[in-house]
Amino acid sequence: MKNYLKLVNFEFNRVAKLFAVLLGITFAAQLAGVMILARRYLNNAHEMIYIQMMPEAEFLETWGRMSFLEIVRSEWFLGPIALCIAAVGIYIFFIWYRDWLGKNTFIYRLLMLPTTRLNLFYAKMTTILLITLGLAAFQLIIFPVEIGVFNMMIPEEFRRDLGMLEIIQNVPELYMIMPASFIQLVLFYGLGTLCVAIIFTGILLERSFKWKGIIAAVLYGGAAAIVLISPLLLQDYVLDGFFYPGELFTLVVVMGLIVFAACIIMSRFLLKKKINV
Repeated sequence: MKNYLKLVNFEFNRVAKLFAVLLGITFAAQLAGVMILARRYLNNAHEMIYIQMMPEAEFLETWGRMSFLEIVRSEWFLGPIALCIAAVGIYIFFIWYRDWLGKNTFIYRLLMLPTTRLNLFYAKMTTILLITLGLAAFQLIIFPVEIGVFNMMIPEEFRRDLGMLEIIQNVPELYMIMPASFIQLVLFYGLGTLCVAIIFTGILLERSFKWKGIIAAVLYGGAAAIVLISPLLLQDYVLDGFFYPGELFTLVVVMGLIVFAACIIMSRFLLKKKINV
């Protein structure tokens, strides 16, 4: 456990600067979006009410009150989130290939550490999970700040107040990274962790067998996906709705655990037997 925690700390420190940059970009871009879009609405209101002499009631009937939901659905808000998701997706591959393709093939030094090689797999996976959860938690932290700035800029009579939970539930992109319940949190991030495990295993297959490993990685990923959704396929095409929703859900979870266990077993075998120092 001690060696595993040391590896996690080491891996996280290697990505800390990128993590900090993503946090800074997210906060700066979203806050800028709040100010720009709120100012645009206020300028429009000023133009219509004070210059064109439109009654305030008519303006509100025509243009409506502004809500923070309009900002959340804009590219100013969702753009940085998409950037973070893309960065994490790229880093899933980079966290391994950097060690192989960098100077002095650093992976061999990691594999020679006095600990089980599987701890390296766990540490890299944990780092990806920590980064993802950290970005989601940061978004939750800055949400009230951004709403506060919005409320300060838009007068009460011109805005429609919405709760943070209501906003999140109305934006699928946010709901996926910030689910409303603990069970959904476990399911969403559990599925994400499973996908990372499958990708990691595919990378190790490629590193172990080169060009043949690429084909093996693709086949392994396809087989893992089929096993995972096999209860759904059986339910729809073979058993004609035989399972109750709760039973179907349980079967999918069990298949997910089986696929995850297969990833661990396969990765352990590759790290121990096929990747030599």
